[in-house]
Amino acid sequence: MTTDYFLTRKQSGLSDAVDSPISPASSQARSNPLTTKVTSVLSASYADSDIRDALYLLDKRGVQNTSETRRQLRLDVQKEVIESNGDIIREFGHVAEQLKRIGLTIASLNQGCEEMKRHISSAHQETAPVLEEASELMKQKEQVEAKQQLLRAFNAHFIMSEDDIASLTSTAEPINDKFFSLLARAKRIQNDCEILLGTENQRLGLEIVEQTSKNLNGAFQKLYRWIQREFKSLNLENPQISSSIRRALRVVAERPTLFQNCLDFFAEAREQILSDAFYTALTGTSVTGEEDTSVKPIELVAHDPLRYVGDMLAWTHSATVSEREALEVLFISDGDEIAKGIQAGRDSEPWNRISEDENEASNFDGLKALNELVDRDVAGVARVLRQRIGQVIQSHEETIMAYKIANLLNFYRVTFSKLLGEDSVLLESLTTLEESALRQFRVLMRDHVASLQAETHHAPADLGPPDFLQDGLKQLTAIMGTYETSFVSLNSREADFQPILADAFDPFMKGSENIAKSLEAPSSSIFAINCLLAARNILAPFDFNSERISEITGNIEQYSTSLVDYQYSYFRNKSALEPLIQALAPLADTKEDLESIRTLETFQPDALTQASQTLDDFLPSALMDAMENLKDLQSSKLARDITEEAAEKFCDDFEQVEEKLIAADEILEEVDDDDGSASGPLRALFPRTSAEIRVLLS
Repeated sequence: MTTDYFLTRKQSGLSDAVDSPISPASSQARSNPLTTKVTSVLSASYADSDIRDALYLLDKRGVQNTSETRRQLRLDVQKEVIESNGDIIREFGHVAEQLKRIGLTIASLNQGCEEMKRHISSAHQETAPVLEEASELMKQKEQVEAKQQLLRAFNAHFIMSEDDIASLTSTAEPINDKFFSLLARAKRIQNDCEILLGTENQRLGLEIVEQTSKNLNGAFQKLYRWIQREFKSLNLENPQISSSIRRALRVVAERPTLFQNCLDFFAEAREQILSDAFYTALTGTSVTGEEDTSVKPIELVAHDPLRYVGDMLAWTHSATVSEREALEVLFISDGDEIAKGIQAGRDSEPWNRISEDENEASNFDGLKALNELVDRDVAGVARVLRQRIGQVIQSHEETIMAYKIANLLNFYRVTFSKLLGEDSVLLESLTTLEESALRQFRVLMRDHVASLQAETHHAPADLGPPDFLQDGLKQLTAIMGTYETSFVSLNSREADFQPILADAFDPFMKGSENIAKSLEAPSSSIFAINCLLAARNILAPFDFNSERISEITGNIEQYSTSLVDYQYSYFRNKSALEPLIQALAPLADTKEDLESIRTLETFQPDALTQASQTLDDFLPSALMDAMENLKDLQSSKLARDITEEAAEKFCDDFEQVEEKLIAADEILEEVDDDDGSASGPLRALFPRTSAEIRVLLS
C-alpha cells in the first residue's frame, strides 16, 4: 500500500502542477482527481494495521527516504518477490521428488497388501471350517461350564456329603451345633425339593426327597435316643439346665410322635424319681433302704393327724411348684418355639390328625401341655398321698379333726387347681379325699347326734342352754373358725356352709326345742330364748351366717311375744283388773251400755272397792314382781323390754277402763240433775288414774 501511494504520487505530477500553474483550464481539469487523491491520502489512518506493518517493514530494511529510493522501491520489491518465488519453486521441486519416491513406496506397499489379501483370502477359505468348528466348540464349552456351575450349585444345595450324612445320622457322632446345622440344611433341602417336583422330570426330585427323608428320619431317631439318654441323667434341680437339650426338644417337637414319646419317657422317669423322693421324705430312708440323715421324716415329726396331712400336702405342693418351674425352663423358656415345631409337625403329618377329636383345638397350648406333664410327673405322689390321707381319715373318729382335714384339703385343692388346672390327677385325688373327709365328718356328727337323742335330757334349773348344746356350739365355733380361713368365694360362702350347719348345728337346736316343748310357760319360752341367744352369739362373729342369724332372731321375737303375753296376763290378774276388763269388754260406748255398768256385779261398791285396794297393793312392787318372772332369762335387756311392753299394754287397758268409768259417772251426773236422786260416782270407789299407773310401772 505504501509503494502504491508513493508511485501514484510520482506519476500524478503533483509537484509539477504545484510548481508551474500554467493554465487555469488544465488546473481545473486536474483538480477533481487531485482532490480525490489528496482526500484519500488525508483520510488514510496511520493507525491502520496494514500501514503500520508496511512502515515497520520499511524501517526494518533501513530504507532511506530519497528520490532514488522512492523510484527504485517498487522494482526492488518486485525483484525480491520474484527471487522469493524462485526459492519457493526450487524447494517445491525437492518436495515433488520426495513425493515421487513416496508414491513408489506406496505402490510397492499396495502391491504387498494385495499379495497379503490374496494369501489371507486363501487362508480364510482354508480355515473357515476350522473356525466354525472352534466357534461351535466354544459355545459347547460355555454350555458345559454353565451346566458345571449349575451342577456345583445344585450339589452344594441339594446333595449332602458322606461326612455330613454320617454326622447327621451316626450315633457315634455327637449332638452339637454342627448336627443342628446339618439338620436345618436337610430340612431346607426337603422343602426346596418342591421346586424339583414341579418340573417335567420329577425323578431327580423324588430321589433327593427319598434320600433326604431317610437322612432326616435317621437324624430325628438319633436325636430322640440322645434325649432319652439325657433325660436319664437330667437334674431338674440344677438351675442351669443344658441348652442343648432345650434345643433338641424344640427340634424334635417337629415330629409330634417322637416328641410325645419323649414326654412319656420323661414323665415316667420323673414320676419314679418324685415317688422315691416322697417316700424318703415320709420315712427318712430311700427305696433301697439307705437312711438319709439330711431328711426329717414326716412320719416322725408330725405329732397329730392334721400336722401329718399338712406336711404331706406341703411337700407335694413344694415338689409340684419346683417341677413346674424346672419344666418351664426346659419347655417354655424359649417362647413358642416348641409350639411352632409341633404345629409344623402336624402340618407335615396330616394323617396323624385323623384320629384326633374334631372338637380338639388345632393349636398347641403350651401352658396346658406343661400342666399335663407336671400332673403326670406327680401322679405317683398323688397315689401315695391318696392312700396315706385316706388311712388318716378312716382311722380317726374326731369330728373336728375330720372337718379340719377336709378344709385343709379344700385349701390345697384350690391351690393346685390354680397351679395345674381343673383336669389333673392330683386335683382329682384331692377332691376325692376332701369328699371322703366331709363324709367322715357327717357320719361322726350323725353318730354323735344319735347318741344324744338316745339319752334323756332335761332343762337345767336356771333354764340355761343344756350341756349338749354348749358342747355342740363349742364344736361349731371351731368348725366356723376353720371354715373362715378356707378359699371359698364370697358369693358362695354362706350357701356352702349351710350343709355344715345342717349337720353340726340344727340337730342340737332341734334337741333344745324338744326340751322347751316339755316345759310349762313361761319356762318353755325362757329356755328356748336362752338357747337361741347362745346360738346367735356363737354365729354372729362370722359373716357367712347372716341368713341363719336372721332366722334365729325371728324365733327369738316369737318367743318374746309369748313372754309379753304372759307378763301382760300377769299384770291383769295380779292387779284385779281382769274382772273389770272382762265385764266391760261386751259393752259399747252407747248411753244404755254405759248406764248398765253400775248394774254389773263387778262394779258394785264393795267389789269395786276391793278391786281398787288390790290394785293399790299390787302397784308398788308390780314391776319388780313381773321382772322376777323372767329372772332366768339370760338377757336382762330383753327381759326388761318384754316387761315394759307388757306394762304398756296393761296401761292401755287400764286407760280404757278409766274412760268407761268416767263416761258412766258423767251420765250419772246428768241423771241426778234431772230427777234429783243422789248416787256415788264410780271414780270415788276406783280413784287410780292411768297417769299414776304409768308412773308406777315405768
